[in-house]
Amino acid sequence: MDQSVVRALSAGVNQSGVRNHNERLLLTILQRHGRLPGMDLARLAGLSPQTVSVILRKLENDGLLERGTPVRGKVGKPSVPMGLAADGVMSLGLKVGRRSADLLLIDFHGTIWQQAQITYAYPLPRTVFQFLADGIAQFREQMAPSLFERLCGIGVAAPFEIWHWAELVGAPAEEFQRWSNIDIVAEVAKCTDLPVSLVNDATAGCWAEHVYGRGKEFRDYAYFFVGAFVGGGIVLNNSVYEGQQGNAGALGSLRSIGPDGESLQLIDTASIHLLETMLTKAGQPAADLWVQPQDWSAFTEMVDPWIAQTARELAKASLSTCAVIDFEAIVIDGAVPPDVRTKLVEQIRAEVELQDTRGLKVPRIEEGTIGENARAIGAASGPIFQQFLLNTNTGGMP
Repeated sequence: MDQSVVRALSAGVNQSGVRNHNERLLLTILQRHGRLPGMDLARLAGLSPQTVSVILRKLENDGLLERGTPVRGKVGKPSVPMGLAADGVMSLGLKVGRRSADLLLIDFHGTIWQQAQITYAYPLPRTVFQFLADGIAQFREQMAPSLFERLCGIGVAAPFEIWHWAELVGAPAEEFQRWSNIDIVAEVAKCTDLPVSLVNDATAGCWAEHVYGRGKEFRDYAYFFVGAFVGGGIVLNNSVYEGQQGNAGALGSLRSIGPDGESLQLIDTASIHLLETMLTKAGQPAADLWVQPQDWSAFTEMVDPWIAQTARELAKASLSTCAVIDFEAIVIDGAVPPDVRTKLVEQIRAEVELQDTRGLKVPRIEEGTIGENARAIGAASGPIFQQFLLNTNTGGMP
């Protein structure tokens, strides 16, 4: 981790009254940088070796850190690298999507321990919250009591104002409108005593990529997640930025133009629901797009033109975002098979070269790594960040 990152995380302070901050600082450095010995941590954090030693002992006693294999140097005692203990912290993540809901349990490393999924034609409140209650009960039965006690919270990833999408998902308008009167956090709290956090679903995907994927490679980047509807997130100064109202990076709402010159949004021109519509009109089983593990090879005749259109739209959207902030990279992920994602990214790169880029710094177009589970994993990472790690952007999670 370079010194600019450490300064952004804010330098450590040796006074005893702010040790919670210093604990978060060390945990954050270890999360982003991997196992490190105390001397390296002290140098990166700007803390004295003695202060770091005291904090590391406490974090190890609390079960948050584990010792690595000692490394013997040319002189002196072997150095012992410290790292995050995988089972030191556990968290739940619920993703509410337009076609499916997922509940999963992750550890401090972001590894999935348990997962449950339900699919539907469209999400209704009673369906989603019953699935959540049943899932939590099932997970608890399968978890050792000691691990259950390590649960720090449950994060929820859901589209903001989901009730506006009734027509696109084919839901009965009156029944779907019930979402507008529901406090999601309060409803989730009925199923568990754990702390609950709520984040936009695409922003949650950005969190997952940033924490557990390629986010460590870039300081500032924009993120697109191609799901049933396309969405996104933005990273500034090495942290996901959610904005004052939690809706920063609403890239699915970027303007687009339809075939007849009509004003549309990116969600209308670069989302999987377009492919679903194409398959349905052709008499093909569109629901097979969501079967896990995903395999779209049977739909190549329609997937290829869909990729071409989606690539054109995302290329224009990528450059539009860079007209506001000169992102060094655009990261593309989605609820698509890995081979489809790779082909999509390759075509976006080709489309960017065809665009008018006067006045712009052309970003790198890079492939994400998390995939379908990104939004649920990102949701689960929310409580972990809130309680154990630091965020350099005041508009996002603390």
